[in-house]
Amino acid sequence: MSSPVSHVPGSRQRSRAVTEPLWIRVVLISTALLFLAVFLFVPLAAVFTEALRKGFGVYWDALVDPDAISAIHLTLIAAAVSVPFNLVFGVAAAWAIAKFDFRGKQVLTTLIDLPFAVSPVIAGLVYVLLFGAQGFFGEWLSDHDIKILFAVPGIVLATVFVTFPFVARELIPLMQAQGTEEEEAAITLGASGFVTFWRVTLPNIKWGILYGVILCNARAMGEFGAVSVVSGHIRGLTNTMPLHVEILYNEYNFAAAFAVASLLALLALVTLVLKTFVEWRLGNELKALKTGYQESGPATAPAQ
Repeated sequence: MSSPVSHVPGSRQRSRAVTEPLWIRVVLISTALLFLAVFLFVPLAAVFTEALRKGFGVYWDALVDPDAISAIHLTLIAAAVSVPFNLVFGVAAAWAIAKFDFRGKQVLTTLIDLPFAVSPVIAGLVYVLLFGAQGFFGEWLSDHDIKILFAVPGIVLATVFVTFPFVARELIPLMQAQGTEEEEAAITLGASGFVTFWRVTLPNIKWGILYGVILCNARAMGEFGAVSVVSGHIRGLTNTMPLHVEILYNEYNFAAAFAVASLLALLALVTLVLKTFVEWRLGNELKALKTGYQESGPATAPAQ
C-alpha cells in the first residue's frame, strides 16, 4: 500500500516544507518593521525635525556659519583625497588577489581587513605615537617644520586608513567570480597587460568599483573616531562635519548641531539610493555571468 505522502504533488510538498505559518510571518515582518522604525526612521525624522524646529532662517544660518563651512570644506577635502587613493589601491589589490597566485597572498587579504578589526580610535592613537611631538617621527617632523597631527595631513591619513578596505572588498569576490578566461584570451591574441586591463577587466568591474566608491565616500565623510584623535578639535581649522556637530551639541546649540547633522543624514539617504541602484546593476551582471557560464558549460562538454 502506497504512502499517503506519495499522492501529494511534489510542489505542494516543497511549499509546505519552506512556507511558515501566517502568524510566524506576521511576527517576523512586524519585528523587522518595528526595529527599523525605532532605530532608523524615528531618529532620522528627529534629526530633520530638530534642525528645522526654530525655522529655516536659523537652519540656514547654522549651515553658512564660517566654522560650519570650514568643517564642510575639510570633510570634502578628506573624502576627495582618500577616495581616489583607495580606488587605486582597491583595484590593484583586488586584481592581484583575484587574478594571480603569489607568496603572501593570504597575508595581503588579511591586512585589507585590518581596519574592520581595529577600532578607529586605536588607529588614531597609532598615528599619535608615530607623528606626535613625542612620537617616533615627531622630532624629525618638528625639525623640518612638517605638521601631520592636528592638521589636514593627519586627518587625511586617518580617513584613508579607515576606508581603504571598501573598494578592494567589493571587487575581490566579483573578480574571482569572473575568472581569468577573458584576460587569458586577450593576452593570447596579443594584447598587452595594460590593454587587457583597460579593455577587458575594467568594463567587467565598473559597477563593483562604483559600489565600493560610494561606500568609501560615505565612510570618509562620516568618520569620527580616528579623525577625532588626530584633529585636535581646532575650531574652524581641523574640525570635520561630525566633529563640528559634537562641539555644537556639547555647547547646547542643538539647532545648529542638528542642522549640520541633517547634511550628513542627507548624505546617508543619497548613498542608500545610489547603493541600491548599483546593487541592482551588479546583481544583474553577476546573474548574467552565471547564466552565461551555465549555458556555455554543456555546449563545450564532450558528448558521452
